[in-house]
Amino acid sequence: MIRPGRRSGLFALAAAVVVLAGCSAPAPSPDPTVTRSPTPRPTGSSAAVAAIPWQPSEQTTVLETGLEAPWSIVPLPNGSALISERDSGRIRERLPQGGLRDVGTVPGVVHEGESGLLGLAVPSAAPTQLYAYLTTADDNRVVRMPLSGASGSYSIGTPTPVVTGIPKAGNHDGGRIAFGPDGMLYITAGDASDPGNAQNVASLGGKILRVTPDGRMPSDNPFPASPVWTYGHRNPQGIGWDSRGTMWASEFGQNTWDELNIIRAGSNYGWPEVEGVGGDPRYTDPVYQWPTSEASPSGLAVVGDTVFLAALRGQRLWTAWSTDGAAPVTAVPSFDGAFGRLRDVVAVGDRIWILTNNTDGRGSPRKGDDRLIEVPLTPAQAVKRPG
Repeated sequence: MIRPGRRSGLFALAAAVVVLAGCSAPAPSPDPTVTRSPTPRPTGSSAAVAAIPWQPSEQTTVLETGLEAPWSIVPLPNGSALISERDSGRIRERLPQGGLRDVGTVPGVVHEGESGLLGLAVPSAAPTQLYAYLTTADDNRVVRMPLSGASGSYSIGTPTPVVTGIPKAGNHDGGRIAFGPDGMLYITAGDASDPGNAQNVASLGGKILRVTPDGRMPSDNPFPASPVWTYGHRNPQGIGWDSRGTMWASEFGQNTWDELNIIRAGSNYGWPEVEGVGGDPRYTDPVYQWPTSEASPSGLAVVGDTVFLAALRGQRLWTAWSTDGAAPVTAVPSFDGAFGRLRDVVAVGDRIWILTNNTDGRGSPRKGDDRLIEVPLTPAQAVKRPG
């Protein structure tokens, strides 16, 4: 991860035009409202798994090889899975019985540095729609595409914009998307190498965004007529929800600390004024931090109440156990260096799937890279809690 120099000073909150689903929205207020959504209930595969501490077993199975700069993986209800390849803009299907096939190439993808075709998501309520976060010639954006066919014959249709105008750059593009337990679409947007975006609530950069599946702004978002859910982020990455409905997010730091955050609507996570735990009451501190050499946490998955994070520079899988959905948090590494850089991790029942990321120009490719790896989970034994 390239970590350019920090920019000091406070940034004014300025009016701007936010473009969503092709429509203009009023500039958001700098002060969050107090309206909140009802406490969400967990959904997806993690909801069916016991809310106990889990850990990866020592068994690993290579499911697929020969992927090219893979970025995101989405399991489908019928046993297939869709994988995005960042540089080519290609989507590939992993068949239930094994094997890969091309689904199609997302039009308009422009790859530069860390940008390109990034996160994928499929709503459980509408598995015939595929959402994708991509970089174009002008911006980062989220689109949705009809997903037709069945296992072995999936194809994608013409993209429809959902959110446009997210700042883009060769670095710090965010790019994870996920549907929350409330049915809303959550989007991680990096500061696009401009730290001033993060504290400017009128900018979509350096934020976690929340919109309806068709790109409208929910009335209970913390900033009126704005998709901004939280701000003060440098380059937020993976997001997920535990059995209590607590939202978790990983984040790339700069030179000192990478972060695991609990996400609460309207909160300011401090970048660029704070990196890691700052103890400043104006900002929300992470619940766990790592030296950047040990993490660069990208994809994140939650199984029950256990958080798994795929680390790029750290080349390991981190397992994090919280205390009743809050801090303190215990984090333990696995597979240190065994598979190289890890880009994504997803829950598949009581197993996790991991995407390696050694062919993106920063890793050292090994025979068969990049790979999709399956790891069964086992109940964690004698988890030592801090304090």
